[in-house]
Amino acid sequence: MALRFEVLGRFNRARAAQLTLPHFVCQTPLFMPVGTQGTIKGLANDQLEEIGCQIILGNTYHLALRPTSELIDELGGLHKFMNWPRALLTDSGGFQMVSLLHLADITEKGVTFQSPVDGKPMLLTPEESIQIQNRIGADIIMALDDVVRTTITGPRIEEAMYRTLRWIDRCIAAHKRPNEQNLFGIVQGGLDPVLRDICVRGLVERNLPGYAIGGLAGGEDKDSFWRVVAQCTAALPEDKPRYVMGVGYPLDIVVCSALGADMYDCVYPTRTARFGTALVPEGVLKLKHQAMATDTRPIDPSCNCMVCKKYSRAYIHCLVTKDAMGSQLLSYHNLFYMMKVRMQISAENVSRRQCS
Repeated sequence: MALRFEVLGRFNRARAAQLTLPHFVCQTPLFMPVGTQGTIKGLANDQLEEIGCQIILGNTYHLALRPTSELIDELGGLHKFMNWPRALLTDSGGFQMVSLLHLADITEKGVTFQSPVDGKPMLLTPEESIQIQNRIGADIIMALDDVVRTTITGPRIEEAMYRTLRWIDRCIAAHKRPNEQNLFGIVQGGLDPVLRDICVRGLVERNLPGYAIGGLAGGEDKDSFWRVVAQCTAALPEDKPRYVMGVGYPLDIVVCSALGADMYDCVYPTRTARFGTALVPEGVLKLKHQAMATDTRPIDPSCNCMVCKKYSRAYIHCLVTKDAMGSQLLSYHNLFYMMKVRMQISAENVSRRQCS
């Protein structure tokens, strides 16, 4: 196991911890920006370090397609290829294949989907997902799971949960770099507490380095979402990291951290920046609105990021409608804001010093 997890402080179920990975020592709770092809759009790596980014999430599907995992491996792994000294996490590639491509078909063997290159059917198996991620070389790699949206009901949810448990064994068997890369399992089961419980117990029996809670943030109501997170975090081991996948709204991160989760990822802060929206303590600020055209204040007067120190709302308003620099500045601010939320939760939990 190439991971050490030490709880530094807690308050009720919330905790702050130190997560030691092969490439970086991280402080939790932590937020991972999504770097689809080994980059966060519009931002250089030194800016990400400046902001306090600890882990970048890479999309296995996109990296396998271009530049290919074989080339990344040949060039020394993704860390070296993208010149990122800190930690990396890669997803399994399965979600993109199901969500981006038509006619995806999930069977016991794996996910069959249409090649985006020539339209021919292709198969992604648990074994191949792990082989690709072993070549990419991220600190944390994700098991291939059978993903079902929580808005679906019926026997398909149970089928997917049991298949996810069967596939984790195939992923473990295929994993050739356990001393350098940490394989996380993913808890499935929709909104059904009985299925979630079976899945948690099955994964915990496998004694994995960490665990993710999957299949959420897909349209279910907040109460259902938080209930599932509360149930899973309560049942997952105290001495392992807990990762809620696809979560990026600041409120959700605050609530899930209070429930005992440690890790999050989402495209939301950077995607919303590209639409001209900034994250602020009151919620969001839409810089495209005409009211911003003459506003000389910074995006957030309480923020000390480079963007808020140097630029006015009026200037960014001028850019977001015409120039890529606008979305770059907003991406910087939004990620800085997410890191600030993360640090505030962590500091609060450490200051309580209620370590068990």
